Order: sequence, then C-alpha cells, then structure tokens
Amino acid sequence: MIEPVQLPAPWRDARLTVVVPTYNEAGNLPVLVERLLALPLPGLTILVTDDNSPDGTGEVADKLAIEQPDRVRVAHRAGKEGLGRAYVDGISRALDSGAEYVAQMDADLSHPPEALPGMLGALLSTRAGVVIGSRYVPGGQLDEAWPLYRRALSGWANFYVHTLLQVRIRDLTAGFKIWRADALRDIGLDRVQSNGYSFQVEMHYLATRLGHTILEVPIRFEERNDGESKMTTATKIESALMPFKLRTRHRNIRR
Repeated sequence: MIEPVQLPAPWRDARLTVVVPTYNEAGNLPVLVERLLALPLPGLTILVTDDNSPDGTGEVADKLAIEQPDRVRVAHRAGKEGLGRAYVDGISRALDSGAEYVAQMDADLSHPPEALPGMLGALLSTRAGVVIGSRYVPGGQLDEAWPLYRRALSGWANFYVHTLLQVRIRDLTAGFKIWRADALRDIGLDRVQSNGYSFQVEMHYLATRLGHTILEVPIRFEERNDGESKMTTATKIESALMPFKLRTRHRNIRR
C-alpha cells in the first residue's frame, strides 16, 4: 500500500466527491470506505450508487452512511442497468450537490484509494480537465495475480479503440480518475449513452473532442480479493461496437 501524498491547504480541503457504483460488493465496500475516509482529504465525501445488489451491498452502504452521515451518501437504484448508467446518475448527483471535483473508482479494491491525493494534486497543479490513474504509462503496474486472459483482453481493447478513435490516451478503458466539475458540465452527461464499461471510452472520447487536457499518472492495479468480475458477454459486445457508434454519434461535437 502506497503512502498518500500530503497536499497543502487549500488543496487538501477541496470538495471532492468519490462516486462508487456497486453491485454485489458487500465484502469490499466497508474496506474501501475505511481507506477513503483515512485519506488526508477532509473535503472528501463518498457517494455509493447501488444497483439493488442481491448480496445486501445497499444495506451495508446505508449502515456506513449512518456511521458517517457527513461523508457517506447512498443512492439506491431500481436494478442493474450497467456501469455507465450508475456513473451518470452518481456524477450528476455529485455535481448537483456542489462538488468541485468528482472521482470515479471501482468498489472492488482494484484501484488504490491512497493514490487519490496525488491525483488531485496533479489535477490542481495543471490545466487538465481530468487525471487518469493509468496502468499503461511508465511506472504503472498490473497485479501479478491478474489473469493472463484479462491482460490480453485489456491490452487488445486499448489497441482496438486507439486504432479506431485515434485518442491519445494510453489507458483508454481506465475507470480510476478525477474530473474537474466544469469539464464534466462541458461534456454534458446527457450526451453519454453507454451502459457498460464502454462508458469510460465514451467519456474520454468526448473530453478529447472538446479539447480538454487529459493527464495520466501511474498506478498499480490490483486484482480483486472478494466477489466476481461484472464483465459479461453483452458488455464485451457493447464495448466492441461502441467505437464505431462514437465516431458517428459525436462526429460534429466541438467546443
């Protein structure tokens, strides 16, 4: 586990909302929340968007919110509609509640919470609209326990999307990042139509088309210890088709 960066005031007091979509993450969520709240970021709040998890993740989230009412909030959704819809809902709520910066991260502990202060510092010290915690820039790492087929799938997906969309981001499918609120408003979440993991690609593509600076910083990506991956065949098909749809859907978008 890395040591979090100590940011100077007023940076460490920035209103940062971490949006965490959940589906069957009852075992991981308390650990993630504990690690997030231990960070030297007093302005950090957590918004859990739960898709009616059958394993009781929503109830676990409610208990955490009762224990930390000023720092943990929960949005209960009717059912599993996909990662993209959960993020659009959560990010919209974060912006409506006055967040200056919005972070995205998985609930499965694959993204190191301790990297957030450094990522926030990188965002605040540059003109970037978004900072990505990247597996594929120098210094980035993949857990040795990550299965070979997952490595191959991730590498192929990034190559495939790079080839079709010509976006200059090394980790195009990354799900760990911090956005400036004004960049998110400029993108316009009403434009985003992806349901699954292709949400990440669509957001990166829109940010690029609108001229926002995107900065990648290295992280170590960990294999989950509890629960199962949500990657399904339908998700893979959507992700494969999405680059073609994006080129048509957003071809005329300009700042």
